Amino acid sequence: MLTINLASRTIKTDKKAFVMGIVNTTPDSFFKGSRGGFERAMKLVEEGADIIDLGAESTRPGSSYISEEEELHRLLPVLKAIRRVSDVAISIDTRKKNVMQAAYDLGADILNDVSAMNDDSEMVSFVSKTKIPVILMHSVPLSQINLSEEDVFLEVDNYLRKRTEFALENGIEKDKIILDPGIGFKKEFTDNISLIKRCGNLGGGDYKVLMALSRKRCIGEITGRVTDERLAGTLAANLVSVIHGASIIRVHDVKETIDTLKVLQYTV
Repeated sequence: MLTINLASRTIKTDKKAFVMGIVNTTPDSFFKGSRGGFERAMKLVEEGADIIDLGAESTRPGSSYISEEEELHRLLPVLKAIRRVSDVAISIDTRKKNVMQAAYDLGADILNDVSAMNDDSEMVSFVSKTKIPVILMHSVPLSQINLSEEDVFLEVDNYLRKRTEFALENGIEKDKIILDPGIGFKKEFTDNISLIKRCGNLGGGDYKVLMALSRKRCIGEITGRVTDERLAGTLAANLVSVIHGASIIRVHDVKETIDTLKVLQYTV
């Protein structure tokens, strides 16, 4: 049984990994199927998602930051609507403390920060105070073209260990920290493959690991398929990552992912 301790409750699953369903309240996320609002979120809940990940600012290649006001305008109505009918765990994909604060006040449970709490100096104290879980993702600064180390796993792991130390030093509990290697964020094909194979070793294997592989470019490079045709490749990659230690998988296709995890549960 896997568990995640939220601020005031614990969520559990008997699957090999938690399934996080993606809902992007954006007009420009790279996979059109992820875009939507309340209706898409409810569809994923009905399909069995353990967590709904709401994002209002696209992080696709070439995307631009949006204002705090625009992010709140896109995000909060959807969050309010979900909370009227469901207590599903909700993570918020944001880099901004004020956005997370507003979402938390409406019932959000988890911070999913692609900057690993680098972009907003007030974020770490907010997370520590509220005792919510935080997903720390590895990303390369905008000023840096790509990763610098020959051993990409070592570079990603060192970065995440430093951000983990920062979180711990600022009062965030160890069991509230989740690591994400940031598949596809300025990483080459071989980098992504190495991270999939070794994901369970991130942070010395002491933390839950989230893998966000769904329909990404590396899946297309393996299969030769365009984004809309990458479901089978995604399912296979997700299973490999779970076998190698991932405990949360962030996906566009919840129903199909749960089916594959059921097969894994009975065969491995």
